[in-house]
Amino acid sequence: MKIVSYNVNGIRAALKKGFIEWLQSVDPDVICLQEIKAQEEQLDLSVFEDAGYAYNYWYSAQKKGYSGVAILSKTKPDHIEFGTGIETMDFEGRNIRADFGDVSIMSMYLPSGSNMARLDFKLNYMAEIQEYFNELRKEKPNLIVLGDYNICHEAIDIHNPVGLKNVSGFLPVEREWIGAMQKSGFIDSFRHFNNEPDNYTWWSYRANARNNNKGWRLDYAMVAEPLKDRLKRSVILSEAKHSDHCPILVEVD
Repeated sequence: MKIVSYNVNGIRAALKKGFIEWLQSVDPDVICLQEIKAQEEQLDLSVFEDAGYAYNYWYSAQKKGYSGVAILSKTKPDHIEFGTGIETMDFEGRNIRADFGDVSIMSMYLPSGSNMARLDFKLNYMAEIQEYFNELRKEKPNLIVLGDYNICHEAIDIHNPVGLKNVSGFLPVEREWIGAMQKSGFIDSFRHFNNEPDNYTWWSYRANARNNNKGWRLDYAMVAEPLKDRLKRSVILSEAKHSDHCPILVEVD
């Protein structure tokens, strides 16, 4: 099973930049989207169906043009879970999950901490979602959580770890949460295969950051420990340029 995750920073904008042609060339079995910034009724779903993704599920934020996640699949999932049932997060459309056989795939868009109020919201989300994962994995042990985590875990994951140490996305409390998630039984699939520096998934639109590779690794495919021996590869698809993020790919048996 080949799974892609992509923060598209607006699916309608990405479609105008060749998203469908790119999707067909990569040809994943499942693609998880974040920051779709659209309601389902605003989209022509036939473009995804014609590309081979007859099964597409959209979970939008209540606020139009904001946040939102989706899962597109070639085969019909056994079950789709919209949201988490946690009232404090679901109104922003940040989680959708699809079950395929014994594997459960979640598309997650973790909040950013752009100001103090949003940082508090983010920290609360982080605490609540970890509890949710702990319970969910009792029922779905083979869980894969893909998406934009809005956190760099280690110094290797950010282009300027010293200068950005007090910026949300690289705060100690955020980095510790990623570490705690791993200790709870998740594998950072990219680092499972690749410990090289300068591998990023997001670049600011300012100061020519992408061309200079001054980036952050904010996007993860966290794979539950029981799937460890079924992991085949995990890569960053940095050539895709439909967004300020690039997609990531994980492959499991």
